[in-house]
Amino acid sequence: MKAFFKIIAYLFHPIFIPIYGCLIYFVVTKKYTSMEMKVGNLFPIFILTVVIPIICFLIMRNIGMISSVFMPTTKERKYPLYISIMLLFMIVYKVIPSQYTPELYYYFIGLILALSTSVVLLFIKYKTSIHMLGIGSLIMYLINLSVHFEINLALSLSILILFAGIIASSRLYFKAHTKLELVVGLVIGIITQFLTIPYWL
Repeated sequence: MKAFFKIIAYLFHPIFIPIYGCLIYFVVTKKYTSMEMKVGNLFPIFILTVVIPIICFLIMRNIGMISSVFMPTTKERKYPLYISIMLLFMIVYKVIPSQYTPELYYYFIGLILALSTSVVLLFIKYKTSIHMLGIGSLIMYLINLSVHFEINLALSLSILILFAGIIASSRLYFKAHTKLELVVGLVIGIITQFLTIPYWL
């Protein structure tokens, strides 16, 4: 069970949430998108949200700023969150401007709002679950896409909700968060994606 929960924690680590959202969009969208356009979006987003954060993590761990990939303390979380927010801003300004792919653009705006909320909470020494924030964002984004493209995505949504439960169990199993921190993270992820609805749905 420990190995299973650890795999889940890594598979749904927050750094993968942006690229998962992009993959969901390209699978769901009814708009024609060439392979060249898909690669042109996914490759820089992968570099900015996965590769660079991993490099930054390795540097910060080597100089003692971070002890674990899961950043167990509020102090350890601040700088990785700052870096993530900055990289997400680079994506919305340079990779997917609003007039190009509004569905993806506002997904990233929602992620920026979610991470910014987590940073604000860190200043009052409150640690939210970024894992649950991420899966909450994906769940709400999938609902938004389902309504936007008028597609029944009930099965995919059910699978994501199931994974949300497994992720929550994983974080509790490793005593990484309290139940309230998990709920707060999930709610932040859902609400911040919900707030983008008037701008693109």
